[in-house]
Amino acid sequence: MNNSSTDYQGDGEFITKKIGFLLLNNFTMISLASAVEPLRMANQLSGEALYEWVTLTEDGGAVSASDGIKITPDSSMLNAALLDIVIVAGGLNVRRAYSKNQLNWLNSQARKGCTLGAICTGAYVLAEAGLLDGYDCSTHWEYIAGLQEAFPRVGCSDRLFSFDRDRMTSTGGTAPLDMMLHLIKQEHSALLSSAISEMFICDRIRSETDQQKVPLQYVSAAMQPKLAEVVGLMAANIEELIDMDELAHYAGLSRRQLERLFLKHLQCSPSKYYLKLRLLRARQLLKQSDLAIIEISTACGFVSTPHFSKCYREQMGVPPSEERSGNRRKNAQEKALGGISLPVMPGEAGDKLDEKPSMIQNMSAQPDQGIQKEPLRQVPKAEKRDSIANDALLEARSESTFGSVRIKK
Repeated sequence: MNNSSTDYQGDGEFITKKIGFLLLNNFTMISLASAVEPLRMANQLSGEALYEWVTLTEDGGAVSASDGIKITPDSSMLNAALLDIVIVAGGLNVRRAYSKNQLNWLNSQARKGCTLGAICTGAYVLAEAGLLDGYDCSTHWEYIAGLQEAFPRVGCSDRLFSFDRDRMTSTGGTAPLDMMLHLIKQEHSALLSSAISEMFICDRIRSETDQQKVPLQYVSAAMQPKLAEVVGLMAANIEELIDMDELAHYAGLSRRQLERLFLKHLQCSPSKYYLKLRLLRARQLLKQSDLAIIEISTACGFVSTPHFSKCYREQMGVPPSEERSGNRRKNAQEKALGGISLPVMPGEAGDKLDEKPSMIQNMSAQPDQGIQKEPLRQVPKAEKRDSIANDALLEARSESTFGSVRIKK
């Protein structure tokens, strides 16, 4: 993947990036919309045809989303024009939703140098095609265990999304939105990415290090119900800890059997996993509450604040005080970057919507004057090509935000 700044032609025109979405049967509509809409808004706010997108199916026929809505694609995959990125849109029953022809086509796109991606459960199909061997990837939490079991050469994590060289993969729900905002930030600017986030009323842009929240009762439940039972007990007893021998007793296991289960399925000891749960809870409280650090320490089962701080720093890489003060560092970075508004974590200072300065207003309006509409510019040559992306861009010309974020050429 090209991680450099904006691509453009010699005459100053942007090179439009073409993205194809391969829709599998029972794909999730929310994930597809979360991936496409940031592209549309990037075009609208920049006033440029930065991106084009097409929907594809194996034979060009309609395909049903998981909610039953049928989508007629723009093309069959074999008739698709040259693409820069191909993203597999997965959903329900993904192991029965693809064909050998689709796997072969994805491999042909890889040989052409195309960046490959996936949303929701689409990473399973890339893995089946052998296109994620040696790569890190993200997939919906329901399929993490199955993917790890079936494809041991794939580095599957519980991160919201992953970028690894020429692969970009995302979990489900609205996580593709964050993945595409990250892509737009890489290819154009943090300014444009933040402005898109504001248009979609996002409280913050989640990063590649953010993890999807996996319901604990489902953790490894398919492979080992006893393990899920123990993890559920741990999660329900964060402040008042349960001894390892008691946990084993409640699950009808010996202490040694419990240790083996955790090592086999979670690659760590029960005590280490319990500690991780407590520290993740602490991180949520640091980010999302005004509790004092000593109160958070107690609420997460630590006997002393120094011990809590030591464990937190070793696991998270920063002490609790620095985790909480992260927003102050971001404010300093904003000043260094000339006022560019960076996303903040929920609960951090300045996160309230009525206190957050509007990126779009900063770019296109003078103080106390509101957003000023600029005269419509001549349609770039790239817009003259027939595409659904350009149709959407033309429709947006009358919006007050059209062209409000300047992209350097």
